Amino acid sequence: MVGTLEVIIRTFSAFVLLVCITHLLGKQTISKMTYHDYITSITLGSIAGNLTFNTSIRFSNYLTALIIFSAFLFLATLVSLKNRNARALFNGEPTVVIQDGKILEKNLEKLRVTMDSLNQALRRRDIFDIDEVEYAIFEPDGHLSILKKPSHRFVTKEDLGIISPSHSDFPIEIIMDGELINKNITQNHLTTDWLNTELEQRGLILADVSYCVRGTNGQLYFDLYKDRIHSPVDIEE
Repeated sequence: MVGTLEVIIRTFSAFVLLVCITHLLGKQTISKMTYHDYITSITLGSIAGNLTFNTSIRFSNYLTALIIFSAFLFLATLVSLKNRNARALFNGEPTVVIQDGKILEKNLEKLRVTMDSLNQALRRRDIFDIDEVEYAIFEPDGHLSILKKPSHRFVTKEDLGIISPSHSDFPIEIIMDGELINKNITQNHLTTDWLNTELEQRGLILADVSYCVRGTNGQLYFDLYKDRIHSPVDIEE
């Protein structure tokens, strides 16, 4: 029983420590991984995993290892912010693999990327003909960025001379899970009286609403608990 309790405490401690470390290191840690993030995730996961069940090693040793490693990572992140060379060392640099519609085989070799892998990455971007591509760049996180040739790019409103609003509002969530998000209401200079008026105009009360957001066009979208759909396409049992 004592052994089980120790594992539970260690597991909970590992979870709390990883959450704190992730907040300390920033959102970059949970985004698509660079070299730096890949090493971070493997090492922290290994330390945390051993912390949970390897009771033969003292808890304080794991705690020390986590703190020291996290401190190194934090310092590396700070150095990367200040120094471009360090940033290239820790995170890697983008590599052009297609230029002016021509495949750069030497750069592919440097990245150890095969033509099959390149074609697969292009197909994921809905590109099945390489001659559509003007530039293709492998980013440090492994993502392939594409610039298509002008004749294959999507037509925009500007291309067609269509006048559109020059500004869109940021969407503001006002109600979630039937509860007011008071912080959003206050920060955006809205009032509960205004919201109540909007609800009354629609014949609703707060208890009816599951979700409400003011969209980029300034209009309110309400989703109700009772959707009033007579023939649902899908119902999970």
